[in-house]
Amino acid sequence: MKIGIGVPTTVEGVSGDLLLEWARRADASGFSSLSFIDRIAYSNYEVMTTLAAMAAVTTTVRLLPAVILGTTRSTGLLAKQAATVDRLSNGRLSLGLGIGARRSDYEATELDYHNRGKRFDEQLATLKRLWRGEPFSDTVGPIGPPPVQEGGPELLIGAFVPAALERVGQYADGYIGVRTPADMAACYRLVEDGWREAGRTGRPRFVGLGAFALGPDAEERGAVSVRHYYAYWTDRVDFIAKSTLTTPNMVRDFVQACDDIGVDEVLLNPTIAELDQVARLREIV
Repeated sequence: MKIGIGVPTTVEGVSGDLLLEWARRADASGFSSLSFIDRIAYSNYEVMTTLAAMAAVTTTVRLLPAVILGTTRSTGLLAKQAATVDRLSNGRLSLGLGIGARRSDYEATELDYHNRGKRFDEQLATLKRLWRGEPFSDTVGPIGPPPVQEGGPELLIGAFVPAALERVGQYADGYIGVRTPADMAACYRLVEDGWREAGRTGRPRFVGLGAFALGPDAEERGAVSVRHYYAYWTDRVDFIAKSTLTTPNMVRDFVQACDDIGVDEVLLNPTIAELDQVARLREIV
């Protein structure tokens, strides 16, 4: 099983220099992917811009945002941005996509919150068409540049509800699970069912997500950014904070549990924006 590492783009006050050095160290340390979270109405770094910067300072690690809020962006622009990053990284982009649950992200982009699921279906289909070089519409031609990866970057969908999980079989290459290993497994079974119903062969790729904080006072220091980011989710913020992996044994147990349920890759996202976190995690996994 592959192990990827997140980049602390959502930690309040983190500098651009630190993020770029984090990417360099993760690349040199042999992690499989670099990952980070997307928000609009928050103080995080914008995802597509950050992906381009990460592509410029790395050579082997894959770029896997988990996940981009696809329907807060126009489809034509997202297709062009993703193809550009794919070319800048020489085909190292995988695109995690979802629709998100926060209304504020849609208010900030002046896009409809209520029909985002329907628009997501249309967006996924259109992205694939554009990356194959087909016209955008009857009046608009193809949108380049052509991606390095034939057919475009790998598409992975992050979701929880059954109707959303069915999209993987219809449009995507795999699934990103963002809960406990038991919840990941339950969601993935639904993904597999939808995959077979869609007549797909093989199996969807399965990526799990966890969060970590390591070193002295890790639990307290990591909880600061977690509670700030999830403050809106008042009934779950305590659970999320406590589920952060704060000791080597917790990290190893989580990774093993993911391996046991068939996860192909685990992405571990940092909750402390200090460069020692890259080496601390590498020592454990």
